[in-house]
Amino acid sequence: MNVMNLETHNRDEMIDITGSVQDFIDQSEVSNGLAVVQSLHTTAGITVNENADPDVKTDFLRRLDEVYPWNHSLDLHGEGNTAAHLKTSTVGHSQTIIIKDGQLLLGMWQGIYLCEFDGPRNRKFAVTIMGS
Repeated sequence: MNVMNLETHNRDEMIDITGSVQDFIDQSEVSNGLAVVQSLHTTAGITVNENADPDVKTDFLRRLDEVYPWNHSLDLHGEGNTAAHLKTSTVGHSQTIIIKDGQLLLGMWQGIYLCEFDGPRNRKFAVTIMGS
């Protein structure tokens, strides 16, 4: 297992971590198996989504803001970041990706993202590999 650090720069942001995950696979010399990528936070998630058109990230974050507005008069959580917790639970805290012939098995337009919902912060995510 490897725990990686990442600095985020905005309250809401999607950061492509595909290269970092692939680098760890390369170092592991695993040819076939599974990579599990997990956020170590309650206000940052992990997703797989399109990595070609940057408008996908913009639309994704905007639509989550529409569903979970940052300021809601009925939110009780003292830190004021209820929206970030809800977004993370919706996106999920981890993803499992197949490794085939030493490469992440992703579609042409897919990438792995750490989704920041309460930044900017120093974030950590863990990657573990199972396989041979």
